[in-house]
Amino acid sequence: MASSIRVVAALLSGVCLGACALPEPDYKVLQYPAPYRKDASGVVVDNEDMTLDAEGYRVNRNGARVEPLDVPAKTAGEASNAVAGFYISSTGQRAPGQVMTPSEGAGAGAGYGPGSANVTSSPGVPPPAGTTMAPGATMAPGATGQPVPLAPPK
Repeated sequence: MASSIRVVAALLSGVCLGACALPEPDYKVLQYPAPYRKDASGVVVDNEDMTLDAEGYRVNRNGARVEPLDVPAKTAGEASNAVAGFYISSTGQRAPGQVMTPSEGAGAGAGYGPGSANVTSSPGVPPPAGTTMAPGATMAPGATGQPVPLAPPK
């Protein structure tokens, strides 16, 4: 008898909770505009009011494409390769080509590459093994003392 009362109570509480109205959120979901729309004359226009042709390219008032990019024509004759020299496991060999050279003014000391760091060391202190330093460069002394914990002990 007691178990049937519990079942009835559980069913009634479920019905009561199901009948409650859910609260409305304080925010509204943003509706983003479509990337293109049809004008009243039936012309397809993008969000910047540029007319599009049947293939989705922007066209000017004369119907000529604006800013088309032909990638094979643009990169024809370039011997650089972004992954040149790296081992490609799917092909089992290194990627062909050569890495691009830095542009003008991006040589040593520009913040990257060999020779870009300002290194000083103390006189009479040998550099760590496996490092190279310019003649006359000095190295700062190493840290001394006990390490400081980042979080206070509990």
